[in-house]
Amino acid sequence: MKRVINTVNAPAALGPYSQAIEVNGMLFVSGQIPFVPATMTLVSEDVQEQTRQSLENIKAILDEAGYTFKDVVKAGVFIKNMNDFAAINEVYNEYLGDVKPARACVEVARLPKDVKVEIEVIAVK
Repeated sequence: MKRVINTVNAPAALGPYSQAIEVNGMLFVSGQIPFVPATMTLVSEDVQEQTRQSLENIKAILDEAGYTFKDVVKAGVFIKNMNDFAAINEVYNEYLGDVKPARACVEVARLPKDVKVEIEVIAVK
C-alpha cells in the first residue's frame, strides 16, 4: 500500500511529484530545495543557509510521516559547486551527524530554480 505524504510545512512540489511516498515501512522523500514553504522563495544565497532550509524541509516531511532523522538510511546530496562540500557537510552533520546514513554527494550542472543544494532521503521504520 502506497501512502502519499504532503505537508504545508515544506515547499509544494514544483512539478508532477509528491513530497514523499511511504511504502512497506520505507519513506522516500523527494529532493528538497531551500525554499521557505510559506513564501515559496529562496531562503538566501548563502550555501549553509540553503542547506539548513533544505534539511528543515525534509524534517517537516519526516515529521508529517511519523519519521525522524534517526530513521534515515540513505541520503542524496546534489550541489552546484564541489567547493561548497565542507560548508554543506558542516550543516548536514548538525542534522545527521549521529545517524550517519549512507550517502552520495555529487556536483551537478544545474538545480531547480538555480539553488546551490538539493537533498533527498530514504527513511525506514
